[in-house]
Amino acid sequence: MTRPDSLLDSSFDLFVIGGGSGGVRAARMAAQRGARVALAEGSRMGGTCVNVGCIPKKLYSYAAGYAEAFEEARGFGWRWPQAAAPQLDWAALKSARAQEIARLNGVYEGLMTQAGVAVLRGQAGLLGPQAGGLQGVQVRAADGQQTAHAARHVLIATGGMPRRASVPGGELAITSDEMFDLPAFPRRLLVVGGGYIGCEMASIFHGLGADVTLVYRGEQVLRGFDDEVRAFAARQMQQAGVRVLTRCDVRRISAGADGARQVELTDGQIITADAVLYATGREPNTRGLNLAAAGVAVDAGGHIEVDEHFATRAPGIYAIGDVVGRMALTPVALAEGMALADQLFGPAPGQPARQMNYRNIPTAVFTHPPIGTVGLTEEQARAAGRPIRVYRSDFRPLRHTLSGSSERALVKLIVDDASDRVIGLHMAGPDAPEITQGFAVALQCGATKAQFDATIGIHPTLAEEFVTLRQVARN
Repeated sequence: MTRPDSLLDSSFDLFVIGGGSGGVRAARMAAQRGARVALAEGSRMGGTCVNVGCIPKKLYSYAAGYAEAFEEARGFGWRWPQAAAPQLDWAALKSARAQEIARLNGVYEGLMTQAGVAVLRGQAGLLGPQAGGLQGVQVRAADGQQTAHAARHVLIATGGMPRRASVPGGELAITSDEMFDLPAFPRRLLVVGGGYIGCEMASIFHGLGADVTLVYRGEQVLRGFDDEVRAFAARQMQQAGVRVLTRCDVRRISAGADGARQVELTDGQIITADAVLYATGREPNTRGLNLAAAGVAVDAGGHIEVDEHFATRAPGIYAIGDVVGRMALTPVALAEGMALADQLFGPAPGQPARQMNYRNIPTAVFTHPPIGTVGLTEEQARAAGRPIRVYRSDFRPLRHTLSGSSERALVKLIVDDASDRVIGLHMAGPDAPEITQGFAVALQCGATKAQFDATIGIHPTLAEEFVTLRQVARN
């Protein structure tokens, strides 16, 4: 509903709804340009990435990596009594993670305070157009108290949330939001979903000591990634001990003895698990925003519709990040937030206005081993009708010549045959995300295969494989 100006508690140049990475960055950049900025957040600052996403996931991935390293150390001569074998203290890991997340929450709060952004605690929703061409926002605090505000510009940056199970007994399943703070470590874990979250959680909790089964209804995990990388990653997960069941789904979940879950699959199997993680996708977090009141349109998937300038159909209202469904990555939301701040309030003195470019955005999957990728997959390049050359190498890393591990690494380049430009780079193996981040700069600069070939490698490293590939695998 529309609230008259006389009842508005305050007005701003920019009102940001959502205290995640994109919202905080946009708010801070706008305030640094001299804008009067408010930000409303009903939960902990930092959004999904800080609280239940990237950061805790990577911390737990590190934890799982230590278990692998303990075993591999024997191949390098390390010895210790079998009775003193390392064991995971789940409570200690959770406590350490919680302390680090609390520290980061404080960092985000500090960024807002230092920039002069007014932080309002509570759930925000749109009130619709107000007098003077302003948009209204209402904030409901945890105690029920409501305040109303007006702004020249409103930014929706509320992110996404996990999709809940919709099968009979689905209420007995959990999502990735709950995985990091389970009361007891799940010795038997069933993961439903073969996307990057499902594969990451399967790898991480297997590394921490769980018996893990992953169920995916598709033919191969990690849809959207390079097909060769997908197959390679699936083999590595299975060799490590993760049970991967494809072309299969959950029919129903029921409660078993001692808090266990009995899961019936569509192929007739019954699996008993201590926890059932549903990782079957995420959806935009738009509940309670009252979008219709302001004339904000959403697409069939519930994502807010925006143009190339992040503007919705409602004048003065913008949206960025996961809630618009372009690329659900924290660095993308950060970049969108900076681009929007420059667009609305001008760039920093002496700097050009930032423009959002979605080409050659690198990404990683923190499986064990991890995956790094940037540019086109082989399938995307072929679908575009481009003549290409494919270079690839599948090998045992030097580390594992002594570790005893059967883990292998895959590196792959997709080269445009006409221009010789490297248009896709993919890797699965130790340190793949770190290596890919560096090569992403080369792809963004339009590096050619000849320039890769002319670059001297650092020996012995995994990264040098990308500048020593000479044999064409396919063209």
